[in-house]
Amino acid sequence: MALRSLRLRLLASAAAAIFLALALAGLGLGLLFERHIERREAHSMEAKARELLGTLRLDANGKPVVDTQPSDSRFSEPAGGLYWQVTTPAGQEHSPSLWDQSLPTATGAPRDQWRVRRIPGPFEQGLFLIERMVRPDETGRPVLVQVATDDSALNDAQREFSREMVGSLVLLWLVLIGAAYGQVVLGLRPLARIRAELDRMRRNPGARLSADHSTEIDPLANAINSLADARAADVDRARRRAADLAHGLKTPLAALAAQSRRAREAGAHEAADGLDRAIAAAGAALEAELARSRSAVAREAQASSRAKMLAAVEAVAAVIERTEAGERIVFEIDVAEDLELPFAASDLAEILGALMENAARFARRRVAVAGMAADGEVWITVSDDGPGIADTRAATALVRGGRLDEAGPGHGFGLAIVSDLVRATDGTLALGTGPLGGLEVRLAWPAARAS
Repeated sequence: MALRSLRLRLLASAAAAIFLALALAGLGLGLLFERHIERREAHSMEAKARELLGTLRLDANGKPVVDTQPSDSRFSEPAGGLYWQVTTPAGQEHSPSLWDQSLPTATGAPRDQWRVRRIPGPFEQGLFLIERMVRPDETGRPVLVQVATDDSALNDAQREFSREMVGSLVLLWLVLIGAAYGQVVLGLRPLARIRAELDRMRRNPGARLSADHSTEIDPLANAINSLADARAADVDRARRRAADLAHGLKTPLAALAAQSRRAREAGAHEAADGLDRAIAAAGAALEAELARSRSAVAREAQASSRAKMLAAVEAVAAVIERTEAGERIVFEIDVAEDLELPFAASDLAEILGALMENAARFARRRVAVAGMAADGEVWITVSDDGPGIADTRAATALVRGGRLDEAGPGHGFGLAIVSDLVRATDGTLALGTGPLGGLEVRLAWPAARAS
């Protein structure tokens, strides 16, 4: 499955690239170390070969003779790991360490420098060998001089170096991955800022991404701002058209209401009743459309508007107390004086008006309104001592056209409109049974938004 996280993709690619680079570096370091120790060993053996050449001569038959053995004792020990051999067409002589064995000769040995090669040797040893053609006397007859050593020590040094190098490269790989992680986090930080600003745009459609982003982010920010401007313009045009349509239909509805009254005066009560029902349904639909427009305006006005909760509750209660349903109701208000919400007071008044009027219509004697800040939320509840609502019908009450009382007046848009307004201001709405035994409507907004 492909990685969906950009951070993981960057880290995985960085880890793979660093691993490949370190692997190639390890191979290169291994080759350099091998050449280095071979050069050092070749120089050491050249010194031993020069010591051998100081005592090398040819007899009358052209056979090579070494008068004095080199000083290194390994030349004298059978299979001692250090060997020399001199060869001419007339014969051959070698170190006692070769015992009854001999070094393989090869043609084409250079005359001006030592040739280095690895060969299989006697006693099941691999040998590191240097060889050269020399002329020990004035006769000019060539002699092949070979000096060899057991290469196990060289191989052991290479293996030890490889082990230590691999451990060091693995540690370096981990350190570089940590550095790459820091680089990725630092490089992606502008995207985290974009995410925060997009969240602000979601909560406040009038907000836009700032203009001081890095050069690579600027095209994205400009495109998002352009898209947000176009969306805001489309939404504004659609809202204005809907509002204009709703307002434009009010005049024909008023004309129909006048026709209904004349029909009723003429005795056509059944026709007038039908007209009244149709006019009421159309009016409720228009009010719902206007409420939708108001909820869009409420969303845009959140960043710059504040509503004092206690003042809004008291104002709505004062109005409802003058109605026929409110005259018999006692309002119990328990709202903290300093509570504010981040939207217009008119929107809060509309929300509370619909809820408190509904509570007054169904309550027997009491309606309680409470509000405070707690548990990271600013909340307000409107409850009554009426018949309440069954849990199975709570969802129906929030649907447009859904009603708690099928026999009463209205068309079931009240709680649905309130729900739209609450959602538009980033709040939540829940229905349940309150402490007075009737319906309780609980509204809540995040405290960080309300503070």
